[in-house]
Amino acid sequence: MTDAWNATRLPDQTGRTALITGANSGLGLATAEALARAGAHVVFAVRDLARGGAAAAKAGGSTEVRRLDLADLDSVREFAGTWDRPLDLLINNAGVMMLPEQRTKQGFEMQFGTNHLGHFALTNLLLPYVTDRVVTVASGLHRGGDGAIHFADVNLRGRYTPLRAYAQSKLANLLFTLELQRRLTEAGSPVRALAAHPGYAATNLQSHTANPLARAAMAVGNKVFAQSGEAGALPTLYAASQDLPGASYVGPAGLGEMRGAPALVGRSAAASDPRAARRLWTLSEELTGVSWGLKPVSRP
Repeated sequence: MTDAWNATRLPDQTGRTALITGANSGLGLATAEALARAGAHVVFAVRDLARGGAAAAKAGGSTEVRRLDLADLDSVREFAGTWDRPLDLLINNAGVMMLPEQRTKQGFEMQFGTNHLGHFALTNLLLPYVTDRVVTVASGLHRGGDGAIHFADVNLRGRYTPLRAYAQSKLANLLFTLELQRRLTEAGSPVRALAAHPGYAATNLQSHTANPLARAAMAVGNKVFAQSGEAGALPTLYAASQDLPGASYVGPAGLGEMRGAPALVGRSAAASDPRAARRLWTLSEELTGVSWGLKPVSRP
């Protein structure tokens, strides 16, 4: 299809600032490169400054690199505490996928702690500065695992499996987006919250999965079936730039949402549950110590 939306149709981003977590590789780097080419000033929020610097140099354009470890809420607070200017676009992209059981610095299950809690805290701390939208990268695997948030123990002690934990974290991303948009609307804010997923894209995430057989299968799948990281970034770029309703979810339009041009896609019933979204928000505030962030900021 020659009329399919792609990165060449990204609107001019000159004068806009975009912050991307995990921008040093994979989908994050592809997103950063496209936004930088379109004229945005792109902030690489990364754990490793050396790798982030190399990635920013590769992206070209106007960039800066700042250290952020989403698995450490102290790092999230330190990062947000140094932010002092308007932010057009916050892209919650960084993530870990199907790891062996691990804990964040504060003791949370690593996938839930990084993919959801770290971004929850970061978003609320930066929200007073956000002027346009927040895009959170979810996954079609939000339908996997048990298809639910384990509110009694989100850390899955004694029940951990890599897929269960990953699916829970991605479901949390969608519920977070839903409740964030509800709160923004209630506050009369023009900021929009959206989510996107890449389909089956070849990135380095798959190389860190816990099961060696799964890693081998994913390596084959990356070569044979997966679309490129650049193609996988298109739903994020579409959500970041097109005039879409708040709480929209964007993914590939092809068979099984595995590949293809970006389009609005569906989500599970569990990911559409407003009561679960509110419950998750309350729990996330309790776990992170970070509350609803839309408060006035005095600017110089």
